[in-house]
Amino acid sequence: MAGLLEIHDKDGHPEHKLKLERSEVPFICGGCKELGFGLRYQCPNMECDYILHHECGLGLGYGRPPTQKFFKKCDFQFHRQNPLPGTRICDICALDIRGFLYQCSHGDNDLHPHCASLPLTFTLPGSNQVIKLREKIESRCLKCQRKERASGKVQGLSYVSSDGMLCYHVACLKEACLDNWTMGYFQLDALANEERKMLALQNLAPNQEIRLRAGQSANAMRGIRLLITFLKLVVSAILGEPFTLVSTLFQFSQN
Repeated sequence: MAGLLEIHDKDGHPEHKLKLERSEVPFICGGCKELGFGLRYQCPNMECDYILHHECGLGLGYGRPPTQKFFKKCDFQFHRQNPLPGTRICDICALDIRGFLYQCSHGDNDLHPHCASLPLTFTLPGSNQVIKLREKIESRCLKCQRKERASGKVQGLSYVSSDGMLCYHVACLKEACLDNWTMGYFQLDALANEERKMLALQNLAPNQEIRLRAGQSANAMRGIRLLITFLKLVVSAILGEPFTLVSTLFQFSQN
């Protein structure tokens, strides 16, 4: 889907057109109310803080999401607010929808605009592993330690390595990223603070060993490095930023 250099949100922000810019710090999207990072549409007025995800801006401009592998029978349409009664849950992240959304014309499925643009697959550097977005997982999520995200009908999707050993619910990943931002781990002034970066990684996988230590076996060190790379990749997918940029948020000495 082609990008737009500027959009005009006539209903939400009629005063000025919003221009496409790149943010170096996280933000809360004024459309979907979700955490964002990187490309965004922002009002050029320095006194205005109205910001939209790039994907939310494209929703306003085009009204349709990218092609959806998991919802092929759905005819999605963009809405500023849920047109149906009751709370709607995103079928990708299994979290509540509080603003902009794509909704199937049959009323069966709903998506956050940003979730609708998540990459379906990418490779894990340093291995022959491929990470894929999947409906079902065989291993426990690295964050919540469960296979199922919730007991309700909407389970959401997960990122899973090709061997099935590394799994992360999209919902848990979004919540962990929001926690890291709230605790200051994603701020620019934290880039030089090695301990904060380590805490950010540990918060993403609280039950895993993520520190390289003297005396560890070569296999153990390789496993830790692969885990850290996996975490960086899935965070880059959620934040919508290139892997190399997101890596700097977690880069620390491994001596």
